[in-house]
Amino acid sequence: MAERKRPGDDAAGDRPEDEAYTDSDIQDDVAEVADEPVSRGGDKADRAAGGVATKEGRRGGNRIGGFFREVVSELRKVIWPTRKELLTYTGVVIAFVTVMTTIVALLDFGFGKAILATFGN
Repeated sequence: MAERKRPGDDAAGDRPEDEAYTDSDIQDDVAEVADEPVSRGGDKADRAAGGVATKEGRRGGNRIGGFFREVVSELRKVIWPTRKELLTYTGVVIAFVTVMTTIVALLDFGFGKAILATFGN
């Protein structure tokens, strides 16, 4: 059965034509950012016609929406495990927890018997 190709599998074979930005794009962005006013938080200052920040800008009305957009964007970058990998990892975790629980239960039983034998009822 052929392996399914997932995002990020060809990271070792990164090709220059795959780059999203060129050097000139980055230099243009730096020039644009330098001209814009910056608020205390480091964000671009939202100014109304009179030079005063609007109510929406002060309350951060778009910050929550922007946060969730960024979360969704980051989740799209995640390389999710295949069903086979997921079942394997789940089996390993269940086996490990079972073994550790057995070890702790046996130690508890042994120490309990030792204490009762030493100090009696």
